[in-house]
Amino acid sequence: MMTNDRLPHFVIIGAVKGATTWIHNQLQDNPAIYLPAPEPHFFSQDHHLGLDHYRRFFDGARPDQMLGEKSADYLAHPDAAERLAVALPKARLVVQVRNPVDRAYSDYKMLFRRGTVTRGPEHYLDGRPSGQPRFLEDGLYAKHLRRWLDHFNAEQIKVILFEDVKAAPEATVAIVSDHIGAPCHYSTQVGSDPRNDSSERFLPLPVRTALAPLKEAVRPLRGHAVFERVRGVFARQIAYPPLPPELRQRMVDYYARDIADLENLIGRDLGHWKQDHQLAA
Repeated sequence: MMTNDRLPHFVIIGAVKGATTWIHNQLQDNPAIYLPAPEPHFFSQDHHLGLDHYRRFFDGARPDQMLGEKSADYLAHPDAAERLAVALPKARLVVQVRNPVDRAYSDYKMLFRRGTVTRGPEHYLDGRPSGQPRFLEDGLYAKHLRRWLDHFNAEQIKVILFEDVKAAPEATVAIVSDHIGAPCHYSTQVGSDPRNDSSERFLPLPVRTALAPLKEAVRPLRGHAVFERVRGVFARQIAYPPLPPELRQRMVDYYARDIADLENLIGRDLGHWKQDHQLAA
């Protein structure tokens, strides 16, 4: 198969655990757009492999389709903005963010169910140095967005909120579609709500670890009645260590200055993020 010599017109750059999978799936359902299913992570993790490696992610696109990709770790990566600007200086960028406290706790829960972290959230989220600085650092959206604004014009970047998706999913798709210059296509099949992985049922960690090499092979079976019935026999909802109220308040304080900076950058009132209350994680 010949390698596609085109490069993406737009990129969804993050944030991790900001429900970017939902907007990716909405755009992927648009016949006018081609997005690869896996996140390329080219401008963050695999830049050393070269542009020919990156182009292979788009081999399946038709000539008439607009190319895009989503790699949620780009926003917080220290080198991704400069690298992407060199390769795609005209790219339209989409940033989707959520309450940084909820994002950090959701990120913690993802690594907890993977077995990467095993201690309670107070060990990682209280502001002291830990083995997982990404939990707190990735939620400093204004800090990261300013780095992207050093390399791209503000009009190239569209920032949407998790709350936008919850309150007006169809309108959010229309806003993003207009930003990237694609015809609007809203999929009711994808759904109106962003996916909440932490509420799902999972196989026990040792079973998931043993089956990890088969993940791609069984992916096409997901959703089939027999497969899901067998999986349901063994899957269980994970009991995550809770986020204590006093720790949540410390996190609210930790992010207060960055949230105020983000409000100025994007012209949105984010006062609801500054309140000490528990949102869906």
